[in-house]
Amino acid sequence: MPNGIIRVLVADDHAVVRNGIAGIVNAQPDMKVVAEAPDGRTAVEQFGEQEPDVCLIDLQLPQLDGVGVVEQIKSRKSDARAIILTTYDTDEDIERAIRAGAKAYLLKDVEPRDLLQCIRDVHAGKTTFAPAVAAKLASRVTSLQLTTRELEVLKLIAEGKANKEIGSQLHIAESTVKLHVNTLFEKLGVKSRTEAMRAGLERGLIRLR
Repeated sequence: MPNGIIRVLVADDHAVVRNGIAGIVNAQPDMKVVAEAPDGRTAVEQFGEQEPDVCLIDLQLPQLDGVGVVEQIKSRKSDARAIILTTYDTDEDIERAIRAGAKAYLLKDVEPRDLLQCIRDVHAGKTTFAPAVAAKLASRVTSLQLTTRELEVLKLIAEGKANKEIGSQLHIAESTVKLHVNTLFEKLGVKSRTEAMRAGLERGLIRLR
């Protein structure tokens, strides 16, 4: 392959999305899709075989999610450049992706020209985020973070558990549960368990099964 061509891997479990992205990328004179993957495990394998310059990775992938893919390819090659391309823009998803080492986080409604520019920027070593994602990051940096225990309590609240049931499941006193719930309300800026659950879902802290 000629020097200067950006070699791209595309990982998405929807064939129509993979084909669409490949068509956009391959139409450019300075880039080419060298590997496609329908799931996370295959994405990691393809990365090892092809060693692409830039990886476009969906967040929700079968077998191994996008964050897991980024973590594994970064463990194989520390300077691997990955872009998360997804429909999810919850705070928790964004933070997980960044912690894993993603260089960019784009939403799937991105304009083709912006996607292509992002690939070029990331290949050049830059970091970029969709405007909506950047705004969420700025907001999250200034917000209070939940502890592991508070997250556990929030998840059980979302499952409809009462304080006594939460205490029993987590092996803590009911009075301690109440303290955690009160702290949760304060950190999330809510006044009820229903509002706490809604806030948790919106921020990606919890998911409904």
